[in-house]
Amino acid sequence: MLSRVADSIFWMNRYIERAENVARFIDVNWHLMLDSDGSAADDQWLALVNTTGDHAEFAKHYDKVTRDNVIKFLSFDENNGNSILRCVRAARENARTVRDVISSEMWEQINTFHLMVREASASGKALESPHEFFNQVKNASHLFLGITDTTMSHGEGWNFARLGQMIERCDKTSRILDVKYNMLNARNTADADAIQWAAILKSASALEMYRKTHRRITPERVVEFLMFDFEFPRAVLFCLAAADHALHSITHTPQGQAKMPAEQLMSELYRDLTTTTVSDVLASGLHQYVDALQTRLNQVGIAIDNDFFSSEETLPVKKSTQILTQTQTQGASVQTQKQG
Repeated sequence: MLSRVADSIFWMNRYIERAENVARFIDVNWHLMLDSDGSAADDQWLALVNTTGDHAEFAKHYDKVTRDNVIKFLSFDENNGNSILRCVRAARENARTVRDVISSEMWEQINTFHLMVREASASGKALESPHEFFNQVKNASHLFLGITDTTMSHGEGWNFARLGQMIERCDKTSRILDVKYNMLNARNTADADAIQWAAILKSASALEMYRKTHRRITPERVVEFLMFDFEFPRAVLFCLAAADHALHSITHTPQGQAKMPAEQLMSELYRDLTTTTVSDVLASGLHQYVDALQTRLNQVGIAIDNDFFSSEETLPVKKSTQILTQTQTQGASVQTQKQG
């Protein structure tokens, strides 16, 4: 497989996953604000911008934090490289360059997805009916991922898609947990916090699965579930395990061994999480732990670039080739903007 093809497939799925996660965050927050008394509403909307790491870009173009400004910025703003519109457009562009590798059904679905988001941006209906639009985004993403799993051979290309998807998902789960956890600790209002913790779980579609495991919602158990659950597909540990498996499937290196820097860094990160407990995390500080986690994810992303994507030669199965990121075509960094 050509390194440029692997690069496009990797980023195609990262952008689809990113668009879906942004839709999740906004939709949950929108419902939360409907049920709230309106206090600290600006802080709640600002937290979404902080979650994506785009506060500086938001401040350049908007004077005030409001519901409509944040929804517009995160959904359709051309200046925001992480907006839903920009992400879906970037995913489509990557898909276009590898049409001979992906299935025709995948290409048709990503085109349909792009048209839906573009029409919503032009019509302004998303601001009138946010829940309907964000549901459409989530469903379009689910459909694309399902089509990918059932119409694309599970070889190198599929594993690069899986790798991009899981790294992105891991990043976004850790970000929303970090931002919301610090907001709730600052407020220290028990009744409201129960609703907010439920909202965090909903942001990851985790509330129902959490309830099947735990009866009560407590901060410690929410952190444990979203960070260290082996079975829930949006938990950080699950995502790292899946990414690690995809990476080893690409290189054909036996699990537990590493011949390339990306494998070494990924395996070390995954192994460290399996030996860490929620008590360890909270004792050292969740923000500090997540910040270190995201730094290590960035390092894994850079190593994947260096190991696979920069050469235009055919990608050897067991050899490291140098790779490029999507920055030159999409304006995004390897792991998006870093946030504290």
